[in-house]
Amino acid sequence: METSVSNNPVRVFPQPYIAPQPGHQTIPSPGRYWDDRVYEEISAGTWSRTDVHNRIDLQGWLPYLKQLPRDPYVDSRWKRMSWFYLNQAGEPVVVPDCPMAQAGEFNDAATMADKVRHYAPLEDAFIQRTDVSEFIKGWAGLWDIQPGEPILMQINGVRGNALTDPLQGQGIHKDGSQFLSVMVINRENVSGGTSLLSFDKLGQQSIISGDLAPGEILHIRDDQIYHSVSGVKSLDARLPFERFIIIINCRFNDQFQNRILREYISGAVLNEW
Repeated sequence: METSVSNNPVRVFPQPYIAPQPGHQTIPSPGRYWDDRVYEEISAGTWSRTDVHNRIDLQGWLPYLKQLPRDPYVDSRWKRMSWFYLNQAGEPVVVPDCPMAQAGEFNDAATMADKVRHYAPLEDAFIQRTDVSEFIKGWAGLWDIQPGEPILMQINGVRGNALTDPLQGQGIHKDGSQFLSVMVINRENVSGGTSLLSFDKLGQQSIISGDLAPGEILHIRDDQIYHSVSGVKSLDARLPFERFIIIINCRFNDQFQNRILREYISGAVLNEW
């Protein structure tokens, strides 16, 4: 698997950023990054479960977990995040220093709801990897993301010895976007951490419940179904556990998030009404 830095690395775009407007040049097709089944399931339904072992060097991503800072807003979580957009050539470009925000409508945790949250960005060495850039483009192609639409990509997770809620109080929820994917990067000495999809916020209309292995990913129509994950503890109580994930989403229904994006990314193509 190729792991070298691309000759055309993801670029950092200085502020202010003026996004291309809808109706202009479209993005060239990135090809079929995912299996045909995934495109069919997403086209016809609300979710798909697959893996990316043949597309990324998962072992090459693991060292970046060691450099994650603690989440400044919640306990027992480590996190980095960055915003991207696709340029007219379909290449991902980093937007620096842009925070994330979730309204209480989409986040039940008092430590996070209705707050403008600033996090350390994804490391340059990570986002300039060829397999990371191709992953972002492949994900955007699955959902037909257009130039200038802000894409949020996070690495976050939990580690420790005591029973821990990976969601830090969010419970069964939506993230406030149309399109969302969650990929497990590692799962070491973990009991629990079971992913749930449901048609309702109470979880009574369950769609799927299962443990994602490293490299597995859930693609979700976030505006149509709910998701959650159960608490995590050590499988072997003598040793600490660790579970980290990638979260990537776009086209936000959360108007609080869109307001923040408008402030920080002049001309961003937003999902507004």
